[in-house]
Amino acid sequence: MFALVVRMVPDRDQASDVVQEAFFSAYRNLASFRGGSVRSWLNRIAVNAAMDLQRARKRRPVGPYPELEDDSWQPPAGDETDPERIVVGAERTRALEAALAGITDDQRTAIVLFDVEGYDYGEIATMTGVSLGTVKSRIHRGRLTLRHLLEDRMELFRG
Repeated sequence: MFALVVRMVPDRDQASDVVQEAFFSAYRNLASFRGGSVRSWLNRIAVNAAMDLQRARKRRPVGPYPELEDDSWQPPAGDETDPERIVVGAERTRALEAALAGITDDQRTAIVLFDVEGYDYGEIATMTGVSLGTVKSRIHRGRLTLRHLLEDRMELFRG
């Protein structure tokens, strides 16, 4: 829904507010849902909320805080806004996603549950319905394969 709304409301913060309001509206009006596709019903509510915001903006075109139009009030940007850091982070994510796509589904599931989600071996074994040894083996083999797939891109993961 956010991807749809952000195309209609270019300000990402306002788009987030519109999506949140759409979900609140959907919850309040759940009884009026007549069946069919929930996705299209939610998208319609989001589009209506975005259009409401646009109409309200036309009625009140002036910003609520004109004194904030000047950027001098903002604190200096931190490291998270460094363009090089942003690009390296995006490239790191692309490389990792491509490498994860190159391992088996079982290995990927085990690695994501362990390294990303933080589940322990026993919990993963229970969730996936395999033995503890199988979970450990999948994580180990998956990591070895990932290391091999990423060996020419390791500069992205250092420092």
